[in-house]
Amino acid sequence: MNPRIKSVQANDDFTLSLEFTNNEKKIFNVKPYLTKGIFKELNDITLFKTAKVFDGTVQWIHEQDLCPDTLYLKSVPVKN
Repeated sequence: MNPRIKSVQANDDFTLSLEFTNNEKKIFNVKPYLTKGIFKELNDITLFKTAKVFDGTVQWIHEQDLCPDTLYLKSVPVKN
């Protein structure tokens, strides 16, 4: 099982700054998902910025969420 989300910051460029339960920090690009189904409304930056940690993953105000494994495996490490 991959680590889960400990903290999230929604950025102006439609990426998420993530910290995982193993203390890794990564960036996840949400842009490829913004053309699909329930994620389309997150093109509104105000709605995108409602991202919060919920049950080990990221969830938005209208209950959109992403699999925590996807967030971990498809994000890139933050360079120091």
